[in-house]
Amino acid sequence: MSELVIRRAEAADLPAAGEVTVAAYAEFTQGPDDHYIAQLRDAARRDREAELWVAERDGEVLGTVTIALPGSPWREIGTADEGEFRMLAVAPTARRQGVGEALTRLVMDRFRSLGFRAVVLSSLAQMTSAHRVYERHGFRRVPDRDWSPVPGVDLIAFVADL
Repeated sequence: MSELVIRRAEAADLPAAGEVTVAAYAEFTQGPDDHYIAQLRDAARRDREAELWVAERDGEVLGTVTIALPGSPWREIGTADEGEFRMLAVAPTARRQGVGEALTRLVMDRFRSLGFRAVVLSSLAQMTSAHRVYERHGFRRVPDRDWSPVPGVDLIAFVADL
């Protein structure tokens, strides 16, 4: 198996990054009419308004993550001295191959290099596999920052000190 490469997304990656995100989140969406699917698919917007990174092997996008720096509309709960990331996604066919671990490491390293004191994220309570990855990287629950972006969608918050 070739090496996994983590890099900033390029224009040619955007359609695949969008589809990987939709596939990764499929079990957590409300079916084909869920309005959130369009946001998941819109990797081009995330690339314009934040930093979109991909994990690829042999030219195939296997995962992606959105790094939301201060000023990005993709930030939800981060304070000025906290980094925040969104939509970490691994293609269902690439799970358990270290893709999520590599993307989480990238996020931590990126924010550490920029001088942030911590990293935060919001997640659905049902995303327990992702939570295990985050916990291995030092994330802990911060229930006082849990929130709901729309009725019926309850997000739980995590933070990791850098």
